[in-house]
Amino acid sequence: MKRVIVDYKKLTPEILSLLVDKYPDGYDDDHVISFKNAKNETVEAVEVRTEDSIYLVKVSTKLENTMANYDEDDYDDEDFNEPISEIPEKDDEDNED
Repeated sequence: MKRVIVDYKKLTPEILSLLVDKYPDGYDDDHVISFKNAKNETVEAVEVRTEDSIYLVKVSTKLENTMANYDEDDYDDEDFNEPISEIPEKDDEDNED
């Protein structure tokens, strides 16, 4: 299974939709995963899974606002057909912590 760390700015409509479905009332501290990145910085993220990938979406105030204001009607069906694999993948070494 592919593991990807992604910032809210690079979320595809599909991943954003999955986040909103998984956390319809928003996420809280119990949902947040903390880990150290390759630069030894603490990163906080929430997890969302697809059939072949685990996405850790970095937590921020802007992510909360994006999720709160998400409306699937704002996106065309074409937006959901874009391949998710376009998100840059991190090395597995970076994600083991």
